[in-house]
Amino acid sequence: MADRQLSAPPSATRPQSFLSFDFGTRRVGVAVGNTLLRRASALTTVAAEGEARFAAIGRLIEEWQPDALVVGAPFHPDGAAHDNTQRARRFARQLQGRFRLPVHEVDERYTTTEALAEGAADADAAAAALILDQFLRSLHTDDEQDNDAGTRR
Repeated sequence: MADRQLSAPPSATRPQSFLSFDFGTRRVGVAVGNTLLRRASALTTVAAEGEARFAAIGRLIEEWQPDALVVGAPFHPDGAAHDNTQRARRFARQLQGRFRLPVHEVDERYTTTEALAEGAADADAAAAALILDQFLRSLHTDDEQDNDAGTRR
């Protein structure tokens, strides 16, 4: 499950910008990226809970003005959902409800482990960047498949 959309896919007519989130119960890693450069950058980690968490995220949304949001949802190695999967999905629904932006879900198995293995100073934000990079790659792959389908008439 590479991309579970909670809303319509991003438009291909102009570059789109995104904020992505690596959800955790105590911290949420945040990254920013766009379809023009097709790459993400770690931004920050929000170390707050409840309303304070959403206020901090709201400030980031106001500052970066993303077209959509991307949330990583963790799964077991066999692809089965677990408690944190449900928590991340709830967080995604809350983001969509509060900020009225499209939200995309990405399977984020092992992103924090990968970020730590790469020596990231802020593993949560680096994991959010890996999540967004994966999402941006999936958009690029979808574009290529659409182009290929158009040439195979």
